[in-house]
Amino acid sequence: MTRRTVRIAMNGVTGRMGHRQHLVRSILALREQGGLDLGNGETLWPEPVLVGRREPALRALAERHGLTEWSTDLDAVLADDTIDIYFDAQVTSARADAITKAVLAGKHVYTEKPTAADLAGALELARLATGKGVKHGVVQDKLFLPGLLKLKRLIDGGFFGEILSVRGEFGYWVFEGDWQDAQRPSWNYRSQDGGGIVVDMFPHWEYVLHELFGRVTSVTAQVATHVPRRWDEQGKPYEATADDAAYGIFQLEGGAIAQINSSWTVRVNRDELVEFQVDGTHGSAVAGLRNCRVQHRSATPKPVWNPDIPATEPFREQWQEVPDNAEFDNGFKAQWELFLRHVVLDEPYHWDLLAGARGVQLAELGLRSAAEGRRLDVPEVTL
Repeated sequence: MTRRTVRIAMNGVTGRMGHRQHLVRSILALREQGGLDLGNGETLWPEPVLVGRREPALRALAERHGLTEWSTDLDAVLADDTIDIYFDAQVTSARADAITKAVLAGKHVYTEKPTAADLAGALELARLATGKGVKHGVVQDKLFLPGLLKLKRLIDGGFFGEILSVRGEFGYWVFEGDWQDAQRPSWNYRSQDGGGIVVDMFPHWEYVLHELFGRVTSVTAQVATHVPRRWDEQGKPYEATADDAAYGIFQLEGGAIAQINSSWTVRVNRDELVEFQVDGTHGSAVAGLRNCRVQHRSATPKPVWNPDIPATEPFREQWQEVPDNAEFDNGFKAQWELFLRHVVLDEPYHWDLLAGARGVQLAELGLRSAAEGRRLDVPEVTL
């Protein structure tokens, strides 16, 4: 079997998501398994080149993982003809300019979300990449989670009948940073730095709803900054100017309605950090990151509302676990594999920069809906 090396400039991997999910659990995991079997007598070998602004952090990261190539000079890396793919996991405010440089340098592009600060910028990236003929993809990791893969299996098998509604709960308590360190970087809570839970999470909800249930046709949102004062990485207090909670209602093509709450100011009283309940005429399901439980109409109990006596039915016990029926790999790694096969074998791949632009659009309209206090239509985006 011959080895085919693909060199990937990975920008932003000193951050939490870029390091843990993309470098360690995706690219390095592929190397640990001996590369990606392309099925034609070839093995694809990913060769990461670490890129970032902080030299000490890059050097330490490279040494920790036995890597030899890193640089703080993005322009020099993009000028290297041996680099095949540019990956971006930077802060949002820096992403569009870097992707533009990569596309103009002729590199294929794979990127985290949101792809740009606004819809106009996101569409411009999609047009530029398409016009230059480079392959491009956007991380849409939640589609590859075991819980949502089980949910898709139920949808494809007709389990629900007509889907009526989707209810999602996402979030956890992010500490303010004074008496306990925050689990998220401080820029997430400053709108001037591209922060906010709508910008962060509505792009996720767009592709989850679009792929599983239908295109979002309208949005109504209410946002809040519940915790207005936080402390940064140096222990200094700052004003939180970005939304830390969002409550959205989404009308879907076909008639179903989705309601999704997103919050960094909620304490978890559910089985997983994100859960979606899907109700249909024939059955219902509750899916999280890994697990999925169902209740068919033939096994649905008949509760009667009576507030004067304690509940007598063990409602949670009346649901059935959906079996794995497959081995589930890390979701980020699974999508990396698909994108790499798209680049080297030209296999189909539709999670592109246009799909990323839809997520930016929904976030933009969600914030506008909250500001104007009204429901807004979500037009289809095209190049």
